[in-house]
Amino acid sequence: MVINSILLTAVIILAFTSGHISVVKASLSTTQGTATRRPQPTTSTGGGGGRTRHDSVQTAAPKLKPHRISLAGGRSFDLNLPEGYAIKVIAQGLKRVRFMAWSPDRRIFVTDLYNRADNQRGAVYVFNEVDAEGGKFEKLATYLARLRNPNSIAFYTDRNGQSWLYLALTDRLVCYPYRAGEATPSGEPEVLATFPDHGLNYKYGGWHLTRTVVIGGNEKLYVSVGSSCNACEEAADDVRALVLEMDPDGRNQRVFARGLRNAVGMKWVDGQLFVTDMGADHLGDNRPDDTIYVVRENTHYGWPYYFQYRSQIQADPQFLNSPQRVRREAVPLAYAAFSAHSSPLGLEHFQGKASGSNADDYFLVALHGSAFRRIGHGYRVVRVSRGAPPQDFITGFLQQGRVYGRPADILKVGPEAFLLTDDYGGVIYYVFKQE
Repeated sequence: MVINSILLTAVIILAFTSGHISVVKASLSTTQGTATRRPQPTTSTGGGGGRTRHDSVQTAAPKLKPHRISLAGGRSFDLNLPEGYAIKVIAQGLKRVRFMAWSPDRRIFVTDLYNRADNQRGAVYVFNEVDAEGGKFEKLATYLARLRNPNSIAFYTDRNGQSWLYLALTDRLVCYPYRAGEATPSGEPEVLATFPDHGLNYKYGGWHLTRTVVIGGNEKLYVSVGSSCNACEEAADDVRALVLEMDPDGRNQRVFARGLRNAVGMKWVDGQLFVTDMGADHLGDNRPDDTIYVVRENTHYGWPYYFQYRSQIQADPQFLNSPQRVRREAVPLAYAAFSAHSSPLGLEHFQGKASGSNADDYFLVALHGSAFRRIGHGYRVVRVSRGAPPQDFITGFLQQGRVYGRPADILKVGPEAFLLTDDYGGVIYYVFKQE
């Protein structure tokens, strides 16, 4: 099982030089189509977009202050964080570093896709020594290499006490037996599921070649598989644009939900599966909304027939006459919505009351950013609270048309502390609330 972690008080700065890892320790003190009208959300302007759910009190947007970031090679820029927070670089020189997970023995694992193309040069890294009391990361090492687009990793400990490592690759889901402290896997991988790997000729590296895996509190395993296209009707028997459910050993596989174009981020919270999802690209610069859904079994979330825009479910004109089109009334509104092309990826859940504040529970969401930087949406981390529009939490990854980073995933390491991956700069940040 993924282990809850503790607030860090010190970090290390890592850099790759000449193919080796050097370690320096450091201390820290618009389209057509009719629409179905739904209750109006609270909305906001800018990169965050508008909320759909509205059943709780709103909190004031935090005031952001600049923090200077200095990277190897002389790169420097400012990232803006809420007052009282600090940010540190703890690893750099990586490639396309993506999703993270705590292992049962309190190590942190990180996936790396290498680049945006379909390749077999991906890797899984591990921070081998995480001093929970002293807050140090040490001995970053390669745990697995020569992988086909490893996007997501998860851990599970069965009733017999055996731990397992799950790795989502483009064409398969594999499972390794896991032993505490091991430098490499202690056994051969078992293939639990296979996925289609055609349709990967998109100019940015393939139509959704990443897969994401998460373990639910119900001891079920969930895998998201993106579409093979921007907007099309997938074959009825094709495992695309959906979420699968299965037992931890791969048995009893079934389609859990459909109509999710590219649900990259997944998080199990309080008995519910939350996913981030990206809308289609052919409907203009400002629609459809990108979204977070609470995924229910046997539910269709609309793609490619419908999309959400300003709390309305609208029809894609391309599919108005399709006999396969689902009923508009059956398509749910999102839990939260963001500006079009914000590209939400990883999300993490925080309990405000657990830290002694009056804030409600909330998510932090990594908005990877629009593929076309002229649109300028995303490129930030936002806070999503119930009943409030998304609020900027970290900005500065896009400044005056120049990209300094693209947020990918968030991993909680304390009540008000987390790690943040940037798959554009190959950087991992540590963000924490100062005393």
